Amino acid sequence: MLYRVHFFPGFCLLVLGLGIQFQIVRLLAERSWVRLAAGFSTVILVLGYLLEFHRVERLFPAWWATWIECAALVGTLCLAGCYLAILLWRKAPEFRPARRGLLKAAAAGLAIAPVAAACFGIVKRDRFRISEVSIPIPNLPKDLDGLRMVQVTDIHLSPFLSEADFARAVDMANETRAHLALVTGDLISRRGDPLDACLGQLARLRADAGVLGCLGNHEVYAEAEDYVTSAGRRIGIEFLRGEAKQLRFGAATINFAGVDYQRFQTHYLVGAERLIVPGGVNVLLSHNPDVFPVAALKGYDLTIAGHTHGGQVDVEILHQHLNVARYFTPYVRGLYRAGNSSVYVSTGIGTIGVPIRLGAPPEVSLIRLCAI
Repeated sequence: MLYRVHFFPGFCLLVLGLGIQFQIVRLLAERSWVRLAAGFSTVILVLGYLLEFHRVERLFPAWWATWIECAALVGTLCLAGCYLAILLWRKAPEFRPARRGLLKAAAAGLAIAPVAAACFGIVKRDRFRISEVSIPIPNLPKDLDGLRMVQVTDIHLSPFLSEADFARAVDMANETRAHLALVTGDLISRRGDPLDACLGQLARLRADAGVLGCLGNHEVYAEAEDYVTSAGRRIGIEFLRGEAKQLRFGAATINFAGVDYQRFQTHYLVGAERLIVPGGVNVLLSHNPDVFPVAALKGYDLTIAGHTHGGQVDVEILHQHLNVARYFTPYVRGLYRAGNSSVYVSTGIGTIGVPIRLGAPPEVSLIRLCAI
């Protein structure tokens, strides 16, 4: 319920940003420019939160909405850095000169760290790579052993990703010469983003057995599900929406089932058991990977997903990965197994919220099936 009303993370970030800002204004109340800056910051923070709601989002062009939300997120991080810097700076006079200099240097570092990290993440956001993974499938027929599927997901063609950059990712996918291409949702970020341009680039995907796909949550937000389905059909991409398609390779058949985005913490994959071919190899295309335990119970050998962006900003501390995606699912990035079933989660291509990638590089995934 909290997720549906945008309580987390949007509302929490709003409260955090306004709370930190209040403390900064309280500490620097004697400076008139601080109150003026705080007023401007408040407008950005509140707008950034309200833009999560479609009724407000529709009042702004996509370009403005995207960058206002970005400014609100980056602004919250900068406010946190500035607040910690102010606290350290004020503590400095209490210490000896040598320690005072160290504290002032630390304070300056805290103030600029969010900006430096953002700049580094912006540079890394379009450094696409090919990630290869071999997935063992019990009782895999001989003619499916070594089957290669290239996955393109979470494109988010928007002000954060140009069509030219996405074209490079499509070229990389084609260079794998995979047997099958898969598109697993989130072509754009919001209504008004260049959906037709994204479909035009996806039309260039080449694979011997064609292109299959499923839809993501941002197709839902943009109310573009039917359009993407019909336009995809015209360009040779079959988006499976509660449907299954069997493909034959040699003497073997593999079954691909696809579902629309499964809303967070609802009853997952209702009726998806009807799409399974008993005794066959069954692959589920689902944008969000948190359906995996249910898919495994229903009998799917492999689930292929995206959605998480690998956390997009992932920080490793003492071998523990900290990122926002872990709030939603334990399946954040890479290959996970449960019994004889597997799920593979790609970090995807684009970004959402901020045009930054840290610790979760963008990727085109090459998935290879292998017998065990």
